[in-house]
Amino acid sequence: MDPLIARLGLALAIGLLVGLERGWQERDAPAHSRTAGIRTFGISGLLGGVLAALADTLDSVSVLVGGFIAFAAIFAWYKAREAAHDEDFSVTAVIAGLGVFALGALSVAGDYRAAAAGGTALAAVLASREILHGLLKRLTWIELRSALILAVMTAIVLPLLPNRTMDPWGGFNPWEVWFLTVLMASISFAGYVAVRVLGTTRGLLVSSLAGAIVSSTAVTMALARNATSASSPRPLAGAASLAAMVSVLRVCAVVLIVEPSVFAAVGIPAIAASLVFAACGAFLLARAGDPKGGALARNPFELGPLLLFALLFAVVATASAALAAQFGGRGLLASSTLAGTFDVDVSVLSALRLVKQSIPIETVGQAVLAALAANAVGRLSLAVFVGPVRFWLPLAGATLIAAVAGYGAMLLPPIL
Repeated sequence: MDPLIARLGLALAIGLLVGLERGWQERDAPAHSRTAGIRTFGISGLLGGVLAALADTLDSVSVLVGGFIAFAAIFAWYKAREAAHDEDFSVTAVIAGLGVFALGALSVAGDYRAAAAGGTALAAVLASREILHGLLKRLTWIELRSALILAVMTAIVLPLLPNRTMDPWGGFNPWEVWFLTVLMASISFAGYVAVRVLGTTRGLLVSSLAGAIVSSTAVTMALARNATSASSPRPLAGAASLAAMVSVLRVCAVVLIVEPSVFAAVGIPAIAASLVFAACGAFLLARAGDPKGGALARNPFELGPLLLFALLFAVVATASAALAAQFGGRGLLASSTLAGTFDVDVSVLSALRLVKQSIPIETVGQAVLAALAANAVGRLSLAVFVGPVRFWLPLAGATLIAAVAGYGAMLLPPIL
């Protein structure tokens, strides 16, 4: 088959796809009361492809430019008459028509795969009108601000940072520090979206698990505070145990994303500990009634804690590299344990980066496990300080059993 015929067919298909969506939206309108439907949009895409082919044959891009201007003027004039009759101020159909023409031209004169993807995306955006409008009605300023902060962090700040080490030990790379900060912010925002979609009032379990995606330590402290006034703190301890499980699994996910080779040294002990936390949490929740108070309300993320995370990560990354260069594996274990006490993400990410600096994978895996253990101890210490005995004692038992299970799994001989 002639490639030009196939590309013209794609141009027609793009117009028909968008026209199908437009026609479905206006299916209840009287006949001949609408400017453009499935046939008009289909012809618009085909027209864009034909003019692109003529421009290529005549070696004159002005043919395509002039045709686009003429099409835009005619299409907009007819839509203006329709809008005046219906008292409709929406310009969506005009933009959709121009987009179909341009995508039809792209399918012939440019990358046909990009044109096909663009046509599908255009139809999907048009079809999601009710969903998008409903989302805007439910969106709060805090959520919008968080999304904008995340967009600025990703699209503006990250490309401007130098992607090279700035210290003698090779530990501080501004681009890597900010990239991993963006990664943590994205996880935070995803956890918040999960709560919003499922509903924050659906119970302690959903909010605690989703909150632990961001920070199991923060969830544990909030649960400990609620436990002081709860008639039965045991379910809260169960929720804290499940939050600890999510924290361990979150670290496993970070290891798989950032440095998959380390997972072989971390996976079995971490999974064993997470299974114990899950079993203890389910047991504590099943053996007691519902506590007083509702679910934990969480905002997406704030800029202050993110900047603090970036600062801590930069300091710990530099210190870890310096200690590793000076003392080898023992220095890395010490720095990971110290950093993991207050922030397991900072410690784990700092340790994973040292794989590229000839630190053995087994040593980095031990540092990750040490950070997990230190974080569990730090989390339990805060629970003891903030919460009542009936809250932190079951949590201490779950933490001890999980530590024993993880250590025992670490001592097992390798399967292969």
